[in-house]
Amino acid sequence: MTPTDPVAERDDSRAREAVRMRLLGAWQLVAYTAATADGEVVHPLGRSPYGLILYTPEGYMSAQLGRGDRAHLAAARPEDAAADELARAATGYVAYGGPFEVVDPHTVEHHVTTSLFPNWVGRKHVRSVEFAGSFLRLGLTTPTRMWGAERTAELTWHRLV
Repeated sequence: MTPTDPVAERDDSRAREAVRMRLLGAWQLVAYTAATADGEVVHPLGRSPYGLILYTPEGYMSAQLGRGDRAHLAAARPEDAAADELARAATGYVAYGGPFEVVDPHTVEHHVTTSLFPNWVGRKHVRSVEFAGSFLRLGLTTPTRMWGAERTAELTWHRLV
């Protein structure tokens, strides 16, 4: 076992806390892209997605993302909508939330406890974190099978004041 450097640990802890503090608040989705290693880019929620991601001081996050071109349903209430309409609406929407943890100055983990997609519950979503002024970029840390190919995804968010 190698001894740990208390100064390095303290600096890393401070860096993680600085990232955590910068994440806190509400962010509006600006762009969502997914690219293959050879540069093929897709827009999983279309070219005009909308969304909101929230990070709370208590350590929770919630993300809601949708296609900008989702059609309205014929029924005014979800329980009155046809099953095929509900399925189409869900296909163009992503929603999940739970506790979050900044694991290093460049990585955040979302520990999913609630999700529109039930298979995500109990899993963690690991995201790279990069700030640029009032923008936040969250990305997949490893390529994942999406839309017929191995892709990395990047979501760009703008801080809401």
